[in-house]
Amino acid sequence: MTILKPLLARNRSWALQQRQRNPHYFRKHVAGQQPQALWIGCSDSRVPAEVLTGAHPGELFVHRNIANMVLEDDDSLMSVLQYALDYLHVSAIVLCGHYGCGGVQAAVNLPNMPLSQEDSALARRMVHLRRSLASELQHYQQAEDDETTRLNRLIEAHVVTQVGHLIASQPVRQAWEQGKTLDVFGCVYDLQDGHLKELVHQDSMEASHELKHSA
Repeated sequence: MTILKPLLARNRSWALQQRQRNPHYFRKHVAGQQPQALWIGCSDSRVPAEVLTGAHPGELFVHRNIANMVLEDDDSLMSVLQYALDYLHVSAIVLCGHYGCGGVQAAVNLPNMPLSQEDSALARRMVHLRRSLASELQHYQQAEDDETTRLNRLIEAHVVTQVGHLIASQPVRQAWEQGKTLDVFGCVYDLQDGHLKELVHQDSMEASHELKHSA
């Protein structure tokens, strides 16, 4: 049996359940979308944005990549960000990492991995990730905590760093300069209990104040 057949069967079952609860469930989405938030998360299969937040279709505009990274030269992410802000007019961005992130673990171990010798998209991404974690890696290597605690702290630091990249990006800064209401959150997801934890938050008023003083 191919993997597609059970996926199609579960899809039909899910669609039927939604129509039984609300006959107009799908019809209301045909005209367009008006999500309130953009979710930038990790591609890890254990961290599905809609499932862990209980969101319905139309509530989240989602972009996922390895280790939830924000890179100015990533056209895929930047086009999603621009579209979310300029055309969907989302009022919040949630950047979400997760404990046990394989991308961060790979970046830590990169010098000792065969991947570090490759010239591939994945290898280049891991190099970017390791560079962005350079200062945090020094603390990681010197900390006396157990391995899990050290890695969790490194993952939290990574989320905060990526939120910093997001806040500094041209689409976000332009939105704040134009006076748009936009909150940016950095969260981490715990695989062990299914809970999200807020790590950092930047709102429009704080951003406007900082932009005025930096001008």
